[in-house]
Amino acid sequence: MKFGLKVIRIRQGNNSTLSEIYLDGQFICYGLEDIPREKKIPGSTCIPLGTYRLGFNRDGGMNGNYYDRYPKMHRGMIEIKDIPGFSYVYIHIGNTHKETAGCLLVGTQYVFQQGDYRLVQSITAYKKLYPLLAEFMAAGNVFIEVTE
Repeated sequence: MKFGLKVIRIRQGNNSTLSEIYLDGQFICYGLEDIPREKKIPGSTCIPLGTYRLGFNRDGGMNGNYYDRYPKMHRGMIEIKDIPGFSYVYIHIGNTHKETAGCLLVGTQYVFQQGDYRLVQSITAYKKLYPLLAEFMAAGNVFIEVTE
């Protein structure tokens, strides 16, 4: 099994989970998700710990929006595949847990405000991570490991 992306959860807010994201062992950016829950609430529950395959999803409105925003870079939404009970889980731009929809957000920095973590410079982090990860994915199977 070939790993590429590692998400290490480091802090928990009232409604947010902060992580560090590494690509091939190198720190790339911070990540933000919803909180863990014993019973999944769609769009408000973080990704379960585990290892999952990454793939491109070229369907849907979000894919079209990102293609319009980043036509030279975008090859499809990076989707975290085969998560039991989850679907359409992407790595994308956003700053707060309210923007996750159950997905993994990225940012270059973070702040802690009113009991929750918030990402800063999400677009900058996405523009750094996406082409690196897309190139990695084009070369073969890439997996994401979500751990604590």
